[in-house]
Amino acid sequence: MEQPTRLPHPMLDAFDARVAGWMGRYGIPLLRWSLGIVFIWFGLLKPWRLSPADDLIEATVYWVDPAWFIPLLGWWEVAIGVGLLVRPLNRVAILLLFLQMPGTMLPLVLLPEVCFVHVPWAPTLEGQYIIKNLVLISAALVVGGTVRKRRETIQGASGSGGGSGAR
Repeated sequence: MEQPTRLPHPMLDAFDARVAGWMGRYGIPLLRWSLGIVFIWFGLLKPWRLSPADDLIEATVYWVDPAWFIPLLGWWEVAIGVGLLVRPLNRVAILLLFLQMPGTMLPLVLLPEVCFVHVPWAPTLEGQYIIKNLVLISAALVVGGTVRKRRETIQGASGSGGGSGAR
């Protein structure tokens, strides 16, 4: 097993160990919950046509009627979010997320004039909105790595400074 890095001062090292232990214990569940909340929140905006992404979606998939497609996309996102919040449904949620993500990247190819000030180095706000989906994909990979575990915590991350008695 890999040895942990240590800080030079014992009190600082003990504090660092506690903080890292807390992050190891709660980081993945918080990541999963925050992903779920974001997907539900942004998804619920679409059926009521309150999403700032509606115009971009319409311009990207202009061959599909937005009257049914945008609400469907919204409920799809809500399903992803609920699936992320309900741990036994994580596999389904991640599958739905990975099926959706290529479509979210379409404007970068189909509408570069909307997504970039200077292709490909200076994205517009819309371009940034799309490119940040790389973070969502990476977060889904992290959450997906926990689906076969009984708990989401990293093994050995719940401890403090190895029984040093420091509180």
